[in-house]
Amino acid sequence: MASDTATRNNAPTPRRHHRRRHPRRWVSPLTLRILAVNVLALVLLVIGLLYLGRYQDRLIQAEMEALATEARIFASALGEGAVNRILTPPPASTDGVVEDVGRERFELEPELARQMIRRLAEATATRTRLYDIDGRMLSDSRVLTGSQGRIEIRELPTPPAGDPLSQAVNSVYNRLIDVVPSREGLPLFREERGKPSPDVERALTGDTGATVWRVESVNGDPELLLTVAVPVQRYREVLGAVLLTRGGVEIDRAIRSVRFDILRVFAVALLVTVGLSIYLAGTIAQPIRKLAQAADRLRTGHGRHTEIPDFTHRGDEIGELSGVLRDMTAALWARMDAIERFAADVAHEIKNPLTSLRSAVETVLRIEDPGRRARLLGIIADDVQRLDRLISDISNASRLDAELSRAEPEPVDIGAMLETLADLQRSVDTERVDDPTDSNDPANPGDPERPPHLVIDLPVGERLVVPGLEGRLTQVFQNLIANALSFSPPGGEVRVRARRVGRALEIVVSDHGPGIPDGKEDAIFERFYTERPAGEKFGTHSGLGLSISQQIVSAHNGSIHAQNRRLADGRIDGADFRVTLPLL
Repeated sequence: MASDTATRNNAPTPRRHHRRRHPRRWVSPLTLRILAVNVLALVLLVIGLLYLGRYQDRLIQAEMEALATEARIFASALGEGAVNRILTPPPASTDGVVEDVGRERFELEPELARQMIRRLAEATATRTRLYDIDGRMLSDSRVLTGSQGRIEIRELPTPPAGDPLSQAVNSVYNRLIDVVPSREGLPLFREERGKPSPDVERALTGDTGATVWRVESVNGDPELLLTVAVPVQRYREVLGAVLLTRGGVEIDRAIRSVRFDILRVFAVALLVTVGLSIYLAGTIAQPIRKLAQAADRLRTGHGRHTEIPDFTHRGDEIGELSGVLRDMTAALWARMDAIERFAADVAHEIKNPLTSLRSAVETVLRIEDPGRRARLLGIIADDVQRLDRLISDISNASRLDAELSRAEPEPVDIGAMLETLADLQRSVDTERVDDPTDSNDPANPGDPERPPHLVIDLPVGERLVVPGLEGRLTQVFQNLIANALSFSPPGGEVRVRARRVGRALEIVVSDHGPGIPDGKEDAIFERFYTERPAGEKFGTHSGLGLSISQQIVSAHNGSIHAQNRRLADGRIDGADFRVTLPLL
């Protein structure tokens, strides 16, 4: 015993796990997730709209076409009005005879061409340059020559906005326009003195050259530069090339305008999205938080003052969750009340045989008469047997809830089950009739040759299958049949009838006994209630049979109730126990 005590004392104490309680947050994580999902979808959409790659390409294409048209007009005007006609004498022949017709050619008149370029460029914001056939620049619309020398006109950078916020926005935007859409793939424009651009070289060969360039502005921001060069021709003779250059300011301004319009719509949509997301999160997160807090108060509290909030009026999943939690809480309190009542009933039922047993033990020690002592020892034996039966039934009833909650239902053929129970009962009746000592049993008065017989009435050709636990359903009908047989008179009949009623199976166990006392139709299903036939030995039943049967039937989503069956004159002709189970 000492070693066993030491072992128990040294046994490790089981650790208790407590749920970690999170601090109250100002912003729900669920709210943040809803906001992130909704805003992310909107941001991705706006980013796609802000890309405007094709829109920029169409603007560039339209600008290049307009620039090429201007260049062709300039070239045509120069080819007609700024050209000198030169006649060269014909060469002498080898025989000394001079030909009558000389050779005619054309060349650009530099001064006249410069004046025309200046006049033509005044009407446009395009820089225009003229090159001769050798690639030398003859005129530039941004360079003025006079008696005081050359004056070059340059565009000044746009001064930054006075508002710091506007400056920051413009700075960020200017950094992004080289990324969305990307301009890294465009050639970088570098102007070299004395060397014509590739577009001019191409135009001097008789073709049109056009290129979209990327240049670095004075502010360091990336900008577009469009160049178009067309040949200046006279009767298909290339005399030079006109190069028109235009910045992408208008293109950037148009794209910027569209983007800012999109951003304005985005700002409004973002406000609406955030507002609706917060509202949606509030209708989801706030009720869930209240349900969780109420459940936590129920877990940590010591009374029933806390109630699960009722959101069933919402008609959605939150309302369904609220209803389920409220039903679950009510079921838990009902179970706790049942456990308390069961414990009190058990204590009361055990106390009665213990009191009788203690009294008998105290009395037997003081009695010398052997006959009286033998009777007291018999009482003690009956009380011990009664306690054993009572404890066994209580143990079975206690395990019943756990078994019903864990086991998986299977198809159960009620018809085959009832036939098997009938065969077992007939075997028992046959053994009782053949046993001559059974007639001396005071618990079975009457004619032993004619015990109550059991009749099974089942519909022909129908399978009566229900979902459930076969062992427990067998226990139900064993209790009902045994109860009906015990109340039936000798030679009487106990009939078990089964039939379909809609989507349910109804089984009725009928006897011809004295019936149920008036007003006790529901009380007979209570724990430890006993109403036995007259003459039956006291203590042979614990009063748990019908209570266990009702518990099993309820766990199978069925119902059980009892009622008296009366004759036409109002006399009781027995009792009917009606069990209803859902069909498979």
